[in-house]
Formats: sequence, C-alpha cells, structure tokens
Amino acid sequence: MALKSDSRQWGLGAQLLHWVMALLIIGAGIVGWYMTDLPNSPQKMKIYAMHKSVGLTVLALVLLRLVWRWRDNRPADVPMPAWQARAAHAVHVLLYGLMLVMPLSGWLYNSASGYPLRWFGMVNLPSLTGGQDAALKSLAHEVHEWGFYLLAALLLAHAGAALKHHFIDRDETLARMLPFLRRRTAPAVESAPAATPIPSAASPDQSPESRP
Repeated sequence: MALKSDSRQWGLGAQLLHWVMALLIIGAGIVGWYMTDLPNSPQKMKIYAMHKSVGLTVLALVLLRLVWRWRDNRPADVPMPAWQARAAHAVHVLLYGLMLVMPLSGWLYNSASGYPLRWFGMVNLPSLTGGQDAALKSLAHEVHEWGFYLLAALLLAHAGAALKHHFIDRDETLARMLPFLRRRTAPAVESAPAATPIPSAASPDQSPESRP
C-alpha cells in the first residue's frame, strides 16, 4: 500500500493517523467519563495524568494530521446525494475542530486549576494561564464537558454513516479507509452472447431436386 493517497484510496499515512487517533480519542473519552466520579486517591491522580497525556498526544497527532492532509492527495467522493456530501464535509470539519478544542480546553483547565502538566511523566508542559484563574477554570470546564458530548455524538454519526455506506449503499467509503477490508469492485459488464448463426438460404441456382 502506498504511503500517500491517490484518487481512489486513502494512503497508509492517512489510514494510520485516522485509526490511531480514533482509538486514542475513544480511550480518552471512556477514561474521562469513568474518572470523574472516583474518590480522591493516588490511583485517581495516575488516571488523570494518563488522561491528560493521551489528550496531549491527540493534540500533537491532529496537528500532524492537518499537515499531512494539506500535503496528501484526497480520493474523490463516492457518488451520493448533494446533501449527504455537504453533511459529511460539515461533520469532518467539526470533528477536526473538536480534536483541537478538547485537548486545548483540558490543558487550559489544568493550567487555571494550578496543576503541573507532564506528558507521560517525561516532558513538562508550560501553564497557559501562569497560575490559578477561577473564571478561566470554569469556562474551560464547560467547554471540555460539552465538547465531549458533542464529540461523542459526531463520532456516532460518523461511524453510523460509514456503516450505512458499507452495508446499505454498498460503496467503497469504508473499505478505502480500512486496510484489511476487501474493496468492492464494480461488476464486470457482461459481454453480449454470440449471435446464433442463421442458416444461409439455398442458393438460387440450387434446384429442388438437388436438395436432400
């Protein structure tokens, strides 16, 4: 498989970024949903630290993905009604926006709360606020929480549309983004059956007596 995309298929680079980010975002969302109700403990602090590190990884990958998308080719849209194409592009734009907003709002919330931020315990990240800020903390928390609900709804719509294309429309929308899914090929056009030879008429000079 080629690294870059072409007019029919997403390349290996685009596919890897798509699926790695999907797994990280779903994992971070599940952990984020689970950890908020945990009682305060060292274990909860470790889970929060992991959630923040995964979020920072998503932020780095979405920036890389935007650069890759800018430099990469793009397969042509599969045939579909115009409203579906517009809806699909709108969902993609919103998903890219939320993939930026979610980690940045989490970083802002962490900074306004006065907590240090380290990427998997290895790299220190600077504070975005320079210290505690109650107003920014509240704003960042609201954006992060409602952004999560919107992101979850868009991901469900995105996945549902991909399955609808695969199982109902039976086109290649999902297959060209999933490396191990067999692509559907257009049915071959059946050749016309050979014409049945028409018995030639008796030659005019053939007398009835000579016929069997």
